[in-house]
Formats: sequence, structure tokens, C-alpha cells
Amino acid sequence: MKRRTEMWFDDAVFYQIYPLGLCGAPAENSWDWSVWNGAARPVNRISRISDWIPHMQRLGINAVYFSPVFQSDRHGYDTRDYYTIDSRLGSNEDFAAVCRALHDAGIRVVLDGVFNHTGRGFWAFRDVQQHRRQSAYRDWFFIDWDGNSDSNDGFRYEGWEGHYDLVKLNLENSAVQEHLFGAVRKWVDMFDIDGIRLDVAYSLPVWFIQKLRAYTDSLGREKGREIVLIGELIKDQYAEFIGQDRLHSCTDYECYKGIYSSLNDTNMFEIAYSLNRLFGDGGLCRNTALFNFVDNHDVERIAGILRNPAHIPLAYGLLFAMPGTPCVYYGSEWGIRGKKSDGDNTLRPALEHPEWTELTDMIAGFARCRRENQALRSGSYRQLFLTNGQLMFSRSGGGTEIIIALNASGTPYTVQPGGQSYAHFDGLYGTYRNLLTGETHRYDGSVTLPQESVVYLVRT
Repeated sequence: MKRRTEMWFDDAVFYQIYPLGLCGAPAENSWDWSVWNGAARPVNRISRISDWIPHMQRLGINAVYFSPVFQSDRHGYDTRDYYTIDSRLGSNEDFAAVCRALHDAGIRVVLDGVFNHTGRGFWAFRDVQQHRRQSAYRDWFFIDWDGNSDSNDGFRYEGWEGHYDLVKLNLENSAVQEHLFGAVRKWVDMFDIDGIRLDVAYSLPVWFIQKLRAYTDSLGREKGREIVLIGELIKDQYAEFIGQDRLHSCTDYECYKGIYSSLNDTNMFEIAYSLNRLFGDGGLCRNTALFNFVDNHDVERIAGILRNPAHIPLAYGLLFAMPGTPCVYYGSEWGIRGKKSDGDNTLRPALEHPEWTELTDMIAGFARCRRENQALRSGSYRQLFLTNGQLMFSRSGGGTEIIIALNASGTPYTVQPGGQSYAHFDGLYGTYRNLLTGETHRYDGSVTLPQESVVYLVRT
């Protein structure tokens, strides 16, 4: 991949909020179709997010990624109306006020764009249900008039990956494109968004992403700011979806899995393999800032999936030190739990107010180090030392080299490099300052790492 021009995304520290969850919205929307989009009277729950801004600032956050906020049937990914904020959260004006407050605090806004499919309550699909072949929107979807759905619609339609509450859109239809791009225009005009995270981007045609990129680039030029496209990718599809004319970035599920699995199995070779494959010399994403995380709204919370609680800070230490852009999922910064097996709602809980713990303080420290050091934001990656329980690597940029050293074992470990296998240590002798504590260390041929620790070291 060619190196793209650096942009605000490269310097960002994200905070993911699932508004329908955090704000305590009812699990289901109104089904009163006397209103065209089934919306009840708006209830302003979204404004409570403004109360979290001081917490985000203290944590070192400068960008928020909002999971779906638009009118939907239940969970947000089953859209009814791309132009209107979910009435369970409030009105367009209520959300615009939140976005203004975030921008005033120096925090950028990225919205979830669910363009692959809609909910069954989507106004155009309801028109097809009512008017069938006579509907002006019959070609907005993939419909088989000779079949029938499980809901007895009198026709069969294509759902996303067999989920028939998620009705697949016909993106080749120019009217569908016009409708979706019109929504993006409104989000930019009304909410001043700084980017879009594309849900199930791996299901979207590349040509559609290219067309959307051209459109958002033109909007960005008009508004005088960069509008970032981040895609949800699960598998190794970087070369296909990321580029100068398509996505700027994508989710890094490979390293997400590598982080918790390496810590649970005391096998740092797994995460080291992924870091080298993606970001080392000749790495697949060496010139791309991927969207990194240790948990999100779709997976088990990091505090629950790690078997050793002492490893939670290590996971975040890796998250903020590895190449890419880190994202913290709301509540995980103080260690809340949630299991996927208990249902999605446990992963997306209502929270009255943020908390601050020792873990939160450590994450704020990692964020501060990243903010203050270009090497951690955009520097190159080089592995220095690797065993089952220990990993050391360096990030170099802006004339500075920072060494990240992690010890996942329950006992202190002394690194004593020697021989050609540790040639990367040549020239590293000297005095170093711990960026997290301010303490100084002298490297004279060996370095001792405390048990279950992660340190960021810079030469003084």
C-alpha cells in the first residue's frame, strides 16, 4: 500500500459510544405507523452524552465513534430513516447540540453508516409491503415475487447473511445511491461529522465505496476539512478495500484477537506475528493507520475475556503503543464486564455516569504518551525481543525511538540480549526515561521487567 497523506485520524484517540445502550433507550422502537417512519415523540436521552465530555477529555480522547443513532426498529443497525435521529434518543436538534459540544471540546465525531441493509420498518420497504409490484421502491431491494418470507409478506427478499430483519439494499440502483448520499450530505451539514464508519464494509461492493469516497472527499473540500471513511473488515482484505480512492482505514480484528489470545495463552508469538505481518518491514499495512481496539459492541469486554485481571493494563499498553489508531469502548476504561453469550444488550449497557479507577488512570497515561510522542502515533515498527511471555519492540519517528517492553509472566524477567538473534539491541545502550512514570533506567546489556508490566522507554 502506498503511504497516504497524514490526516487527523492518525493522531486520534477514539472513544466508542453505543448511544441506544449508554442512554438507556427502550429495546424496541414504536411500531405506530400513523407516523410515516413509525417514530414516537422524541425523548431527549442523547444529551446526557454531553455530561461525559469532561471524562473523555481527562482520558485523552479527541474523537468519538457513535454506533447507530438514526431511526431504527431495535438495535440501530436495522435502519428505518437515515435522515432522522432515533426518537428514543431525541431529535436532530438534540443530537446537533451534542455534536457542537463535542466539537467545542476539540473532539471529532464519526457516525456509523449502515448502507448495506435496512430494517423491515424502513419506509421504502414498508411501501413495497403495501403496494407490492406497484411500489416505486420495488427495485430498491432484491425481491422474488414468486416466493414468500417467514413474515408472510407475500414475497421473498434477500437479507444480510440470512438475517431477514435486515433487508439488503440494491446499491446498484441510482435512486438508492442518491438517497444514501443525500443522508451523508445532511449528516455533514447538520452535525458537522468528521467521518463515517461503514458497517459490514466487507459486504459492500468496492465500486460503491469508491463512489462514496469521491463524494465525501468533495464534501470535505467544500467544508474545508477531512472526512474519514473507516470500514468494518473482519478478514484479511486490506489491499482490496483500503486505498487513495476507497477506505482510509479499517477495523483491525487480527490484532484484537492477537492481544487477548497472546495474554491468555502466555504466547506473545501470536501478537508479534500479526504486528510484523501488518507493520514490519514490507508489512501489509505499514503505511496505513488501522482502527485498533481491545473490545467493542460486538464482542466480549476485555475485562471478561482476559483470565488474569493483571493483564488488562497490558492489553491497553499494547493498544496505545502499536501502529494504528486506538479506540476505547465506553465503560471498559474502568473494567466493566459483558459476555457475548449473555446477549448483545449486556455488551451495550446503560450507564448513568463515568467512573475513574486505577485502570482509567493508566489508560489516560498511555493516551498522554501517545499524544506527546509522534513516534507512538505514526512511527515505524521494529521487533526487538520475543519469548512466550515477553515482547519488546520500538517505534521510531520524528527523530525519536521509543522502546515498548511487556512482561506478561507472573515473575520479573531480565532481558539479556546476546548473539545475532538479538542484533536489534545493538546501539541501544544508554539512559532511558520511563514515559509513564518519569523514572530513568540505564541499559548496559540487560534490562529487568517487573512482573505483569508494560513500559514505554525513550532515550534521554
